[in-house]
Amino acid sequence: MRIRATVAALSGTLALSALVVPAAQAADGPNVPKFAPFAANAPADEVDGDTKITKVTVNGGKNIVLGTTEKKKISVAITATDPEGIYDADAALWHGSDVETDIDGLIFSDEGGVTCKVVNATTSTCTAKFTVDPKLDLYSNILAGKWKVSAYAIGNDGDYIDKDVVASTNIQRNSRLTTNASPEPIKKGKTLTVTGALTRANWDTSKYAGYTKQSVKLQYKKKGASSYSTLKTITSDSKGNLKTTVKASADGYYRYVFAGTSTTPAVTSTSDFVDVQ
Repeated sequence: MRIRATVAALSGTLALSALVVPAAQAADGPNVPKFAPFAANAPADEVDGDTKITKVTVNGGKNIVLGTTEKKKISVAITATDPEGIYDADAALWHGSDVETDIDGLIFSDEGGVTCKVVNATTSTCTAKFTVDPKLDLYSNILAGKWKVSAYAIGNDGDYIDKDVVASTNIQRNSRLTTNASPEPIKKGKTLTVTGALTRANWDTSKYAGYTKQSVKLQYKKKGASSYSTLKTITSDSKGNLKTTVKASADGYYRYVFAGTSTTPAVTSTSDFVDVQ
């Protein structure tokens, strides 16, 4: 059964029932406790036997970026080894400082969302699929930033390993950036005003809001050129708005570029072409 923790369930130590492989499945696999992350009373980093988790990759190594409403599909690849081969593995994402006492965000893999591919007689890579819903899983902006990954793996002989932290990933608030240069057209040497806005997803309100006091670069590419150059760096105002002026010199493209932070991804606006006469 897929379990999703809500805010109400995240007070104090999170207690969830341990998942057990039914005895009826004994012919197909080991009849041993399947220690899902955060199982009730399960000790931290429990190991029984010689099963090992050797590699965990979250979302292909990329940050996970969420807006305000659209769900996102990601995966966690768990490579594990055991002398008798791997029976199963799974993972969960959690936010907080301590799995026992301080968790304020928790995301489990989709029901039936784990598939295992045999690498060789001792090793398999199990891929757990997740559906991250910003309206359900990311109920507050405090959840932006570093998340930890718990995982377990079970060998065909019943050995297992269950670790609180095997990897980490960043879950970020999606960003948007705009650019508008005016007037258009403009005479050479005249003052061109370049405005824009830097906004990002607000998970508290499920809307986008200005990202304030952030450094943003204004870049320019002359018509026919192959690359942009940075003209200046400005700071977004108290509402995320951007505004600066430059002297028009030749036909070309203007754009704003934001480098990003740990909680918000980098973003480059669509360029605005200016005809200089």
